[in-house]
Amino acid sequence: MVEILHQIPGRVRVRVPHLRGNAQLGLRLEAALGAMPEILAVRVNGAAESLTLRYRPSQGAAVLARLADLWAGLDGSPESLRAGGLAIAAPALVKESGDRDHHGHDDHDHDQDHDNPWVSLQRPLLAVALAATSQWSPLRWLRPLAGLTVVSLVLPIAQRAVRSLWYDHRLSIDSLDFLAISLSASQGNLLTPALVITLHELGDTIRNQTARSTAVRSASLTDALGHFAWIKTGETGDVLTQVPSDQVPVGAIVVVHPGEQIPVDGTVLDGEATVDQQGLTGEAMPIVARSRDYVFAATLVRSGQLTLRAERVGDQTRAGAGLQLLQDAPVYDTRMANYTEKVADRVILPLLLLAGAVLLVTRDPARAAAILTLDLVTGVRVSIPTAFLGALNHTTRHGLLVRSGRTLEQLAEIDTILFDKTGTLTEGHIELVAITPVRADLSADQLLLWAATAEQRLTHPVADAIAQAAQARGLVPLERGDWDYAVGYGVTAQVAGHRVQVGSERFLRQAQVQWPETPLDLAADLAHLYVAFDGELVGTLSYADPLRPDSGRLLQLLQDTFQLDVYLLTGDTPERAARVADALGIAPERVYAEAFPDQKAKIVQNLRRSGRTVAFVGDGLNDSVALAYADVSISFERGAEVARETAEVVLMDNDLLELLEAIAIARETRDLIEQNIALVVLPNLIALGFASTTGLSPLLATLIHNGSAIAAGLNSLRPLVTHGFAPNSVIDGD
Repeated sequence: MVEILHQIPGRVRVRVPHLRGNAQLGLRLEAALGAMPEILAVRVNGAAESLTLRYRPSQGAAVLARLADLWAGLDGSPESLRAGGLAIAAPALVKESGDRDHHGHDDHDHDQDHDNPWVSLQRPLLAVALAATSQWSPLRWLRPLAGLTVVSLVLPIAQRAVRSLWYDHRLSIDSLDFLAISLSASQGNLLTPALVITLHELGDTIRNQTARSTAVRSASLTDALGHFAWIKTGETGDVLTQVPSDQVPVGAIVVVHPGEQIPVDGTVLDGEATVDQQGLTGEAMPIVARSRDYVFAATLVRSGQLTLRAERVGDQTRAGAGLQLLQDAPVYDTRMANYTEKVADRVILPLLLLAGAVLLVTRDPARAAAILTLDLVTGVRVSIPTAFLGALNHTTRHGLLVRSGRTLEQLAEIDTILFDKTGTLTEGHIELVAITPVRADLSADQLLLWAATAEQRLTHPVADAIAQAAQARGLVPLERGDWDYAVGYGVTAQVAGHRVQVGSERFLRQAQVQWPETPLDLAADLAHLYVAFDGELVGTLSYADPLRPDSGRLLQLLQDTFQLDVYLLTGDTPERAARVADALGIAPERVYAEAFPDQKAKIVQNLRRSGRTVAFVGDGLNDSVALAYADVSISFERGAEVARETAEVVLMDNDLLELLEAIAIARETRDLIEQNIALVVLPNLIALGFASTTGLSPLLATLIHNGSAIAAGLNSLRPLVTHGFAPNSVIDGD
């Protein structure tokens, strides 16, 4: 039976039993639902047996109707249901039973709509009260009522255990729970089963609340986007019209008043305001935004007023894109989660055999019930999603978009990181680095002025670099006469009655320019333009793509502090690649020059085959193949669209040093999970030893079992309470 687990305007999540391990069903559902015009996105999570749909909020009723029609039209035979579980319950805004983890506990989707999450404790507490009072002789008449209440609580556990046996053909932890409670109740003691169930519900509620607190932190960003925006309309643009914030047209002029959230990302055109960015970045200090500054949605205007041009709206804003990635992140598909699930499956039969042996030897059902209660891994299973959600929330709020918990898990394990050069470790734009006159009577400024005059108003990157260098020196180009530009070669122009030529060596030699007798002494690791005046070579302009200011610091920390092997991959010449590698401290044997896209991908594959865990950092179209083959792919918000879409980690502020924070967060999350394993496994192992030898009451076993799970869940939230994961001392190099 498919249940609607959770629904908010524009998004619904449904449960699809038997989706785990059934890839064909997942593909079938994704194709069928993706073809519906009302639906914007479909995400199938086989591990969690769930399906998430994003749709236009105004189309909610239509989407639910189409869902019902789809499942009703898919055969409906018992065979079909066994193959796909394709039946849908009546639509509801609040789920009734919730997803169950392997111990049969509700996860409530971490954001259920119950106003009071403790309501699930009411019936178990009533059962405890009835069972306790019915033991007093004058109130023994309450005993049948107490028994019925306990049975009503045990019945869902029994149903899940039977369903697991019938459909999945396997024993589940629900089977252990059912047997443990039944053994306790068989002795005529209703209080112990009632207390055990109450403790289970209490543990579930506390764990769900810790996960909910993580989701609430990320959901607050949705609220911060604001529900409306004021845009200028009318022929003269003097009319303010209120529109929904996600319906602001790109390019619209938006006015934000004091106390309002900025609803779009855009450039300030007019006004000055104090902007609080804490909701988006976590930074406590506000900034002052003025004309030409870029401001972000989900930030708050504390004082002043801004008029800005909308450049990114809705899901395209930094906050919106981050939220969407966080909501769609499959945090349950990590290796650790899969590993603990396998462990859980493997411990069931041994625990049953051990409990059976103890029961045969001791004839004590209570000791057997205690053994069945201790399954070792429930706490790990419920704390892993909480830890990953906390980490993903932290990265999103700080401009790091990490697509899944699995990405974080792999990022923590990388031992090798490969960098593209151009636009990644370098600025990605041309800059003049040397102006060298050949003629002794010619100054560098005069040479540059002639070149800038000949190249003026041309649009290629080297012409831009020449123009910027001339402007920096205060040189104003002269009047240019007739000119001719040969794409890829150079330009010939008339300047003050003289012929000036600027271009490649081949271009000037083909024009039969007179070359000096003495060979030119030019740096082999730079690119050069040649300048001729009236048919004579008079100088050269050398240019390069400069390194980012933070590239050296980044690579030093990656190699020295994080102990990673760093490689450089570039399509540039070996001389230029060697120059960059030397400046950044990369070993020569780890530099690959003249590497085309397929070669970059092959290098990544070879390193992975050698047993390395590889991350690749790139920003261009030519990097997309290598990004796809890496264990972890990393790009920039301003990178090529295909690179940005392929990447599993996106540096939204285009700051390389953010990469250090991403790795630090991933490693601390891994350490956090290892702590949780110890918090859960050690107490349960010790308790299991006592239960098997000297004996342990089911109630105490339940306390230990649920207490360790609660401790692990709370430990997962510790970084959120302390406001951060990554140690600043590592990033700052203190």
